[in-house]
Amino acid sequence: MKFIKKIFRFIFKIALWFFIISIGLTLIYRFIPVPVTPLMVIRLWEQAWDEKKDVRLYKDWVSIDNISKNMPQAVYAAEDQKFLEHNGFDWKAMEEAWEKNKKGKRIKGASTISQQTAKNVFLWPSRNLIRKGLEAYFTFLIETIWTKERIMEVYLNVIEMGPGIYGIEAASQTFYNRPASKLTRQQAAMIAAVLPNPIRWSPAKPTGYIRGRQSWILRQMNNLAPIGFGS
Repeated sequence: MKFIKKIFRFIFKIALWFFIISIGLTLIYRFIPVPVTPLMVIRLWEQAWDEKKDVRLYKDWVSIDNISKNMPQAVYAAEDQKFLEHNGFDWKAMEEAWEKNKKGKRIKGASTISQQTAKNVFLWPSRNLIRKGLEAYFTFLIETIWTKERIMEVYLNVIEMGPGIYGIEAASQTFYNRPASKLTRQQAAMIAAVLPNPIRWSPAKPTGYIRGRQSWILRQMNNLAPIGFGS
């Protein structure tokens, strides 16, 4: 019995520290830039062990006030058109994705911008149930502690936008040689078009599919009310 009590006490302490650290980090990141993410570390490790790749980490945090309003509008249109309405989870989209997955026997995501932000800031790339459970937990935390504007700001600053490129300022300078504050609608839509797979696709060399996706995003941007973030 003493051994079992010790195990439970140990598990309780681990859980307690996990909650303290996770909530503390979420509170801190409500106000300060996220310095590094697990994905950045993983990509650096992959680059270091691949002789064909250069070790590269290009990121430059900018506030939402220094990001063109076209960029939040583009990812809003492309990734999550219910971003302002939901509490972090688009239950209808998740249900539809689940039904399609059952029929096609292939798991596809229905992640909101909030879920993607939680995953990028706190977690590692994976599809297992533990990771998905943690993603839900951190999504709840940021939706509770951060504002929608802060979630968008963090998302645009940490998301992978190319090999070794993270955040909209780095992407804007790399692909268009201009600051994120000067991105046009067409440029913002092109960057948003490649976000589902920024390692495979690039705004610098768009395929026909990406150009078609850019056109669709531009139409959605025109149809949706302004999200109200950015300069």
